[in-house]
Amino acid sequence: MVSSIVVGVLQTHDAIETVVRIEWPRLIAVLARYAGDVGLAEELAQDAVVAALEQWPRAGVPDKPGAWLMTVAKRRAIDDFRRNQELRSKYSQIGRALDAEGAGVTPGADEAADRIDDDLLRLIFTACHPVLSVPARAALTLRLLGGLTTGEIARGYLVPEATVAQRIVRAKKTLAEAGVRVEAPGSDEWPARMSSVLEVIYLIFNEGYSATAGGDWMRPTLCAEALRLVRVLAELAPWESDVHGLAALLEFQASRLRARVGPSGEPVLLLDQDRHRWDQLLINRGIVALGRAQQLGGTAGPYALQAAIAACHASAFRPEETDWAAIATLYGVLAQVTPSPVVELNRAVAVSMAYGPQAGLDLVDALIGEPALRAYHLLPSVRGDLLMKLGRAREAQVEFQRAAALTENQQERELSLRRAYEAAAAAAAGRTATGSANRAGQSGQSGQPGQPGH
Repeated sequence: MVSSIVVGVLQTHDAIETVVRIEWPRLIAVLARYAGDVGLAEELAQDAVVAALEQWPRAGVPDKPGAWLMTVAKRRAIDDFRRNQELRSKYSQIGRALDAEGAGVTPGADEAADRIDDDLLRLIFTACHPVLSVPARAALTLRLLGGLTTGEIARGYLVPEATVAQRIVRAKKTLAEAGVRVEAPGSDEWPARMSSVLEVIYLIFNEGYSATAGGDWMRPTLCAEALRLVRVLAELAPWESDVHGLAALLEFQASRLRARVGPSGEPVLLLDQDRHRWDQLLINRGIVALGRAQQLGGTAGPYALQAAIAACHASAFRPEETDWAAIATLYGVLAQVTPSPVVELNRAVAVSMAYGPQAGLDLVDALIGEPALRAYHLLPSVRGDLLMKLGRAREAQVEFQRAAALTENQQERELSLRRAYEAAAAAAAGRTATGSANRAGQSGQSGQPGQPGH
């Protein structure tokens, strides 16, 4: 009896964790719009989660858990505002919003002047306010809208977790002290915030495409949310070439999601994917968006360049038809536009595919001393693959083992350990394993501006 109760409680807690992961971004966004304060919105959301942990194990998970959390958070907000005479105006604002919802009226429906009618985008633009540093803008938005932990953000940016935690705390404090409200910016403010907004959407997609930690290879919900956001942004700012460049990139990348996992959730790398499972509708959307970016003069933009690389893959019906020389050239241009050791690592992969493994290994070896790649698991993974192709299986085994030790993603770790085992077997048999496609070149996640992963 006791054990069944414990199991039930654990299952409920798992359900709450799943719900929070999915609903957190929208919960924060809506609460921030009502409260006008990012920090307060997060506190209200956390209070709602605590209430769920207290009540759901006894009463069961409600049919609409997201709506339940939203209602509890808003009621908590009203209670707090009632106790604080200085916040009467905020109380009235939320009270009117609740009354409107009860009457079937959408809050703010008559505010035609509000150009950004999407809560999540409004919050992104607020979190990307110029009063914050660029790293702080990205960290705060990823935390609030991507639902990522500080550890996940840190791994995405290749910086210490404590650094990210400090950025988030200081960012919320700075916004509060500056009196920045959660509202749509004027058109004159868009250029100052657009690059950070695009970077945040890009990184949210990255985390969904190749999860930095946990047992899942991907988080499709994050990919879907990033794709939705960039599509809305493309409608709101049709004149921005970089927006269309990012839209094209994410459409191309999302087209391969179904083919990237096997029946048991195991990773399926690019050269092993069933290309019939690639979503042609998304590929066509990517082609249109890339064409739009190019028409607007954004051919050399960082996202358009990455989209052009993804288009090379999308146009190859078979792996052997891939134009790796063109991809290597595009990466060379991207390295000039957006210098990054991660971009260089991806370029090395393309060079190896176009001109041979030794050419790629020479580029990889030049990156070994890069501080930003010291704990980056894809560096030894790439090097191990190239060593295997060169017949140096014993050295490759060491690299794959190092890659496994560096990653915090379970599927990633199992993949690297499997490769280490294959390398050991090849070394013992005195032969070289061939046909192993490089991890970073096919599906690697880059936390710095580069290629989200093929």
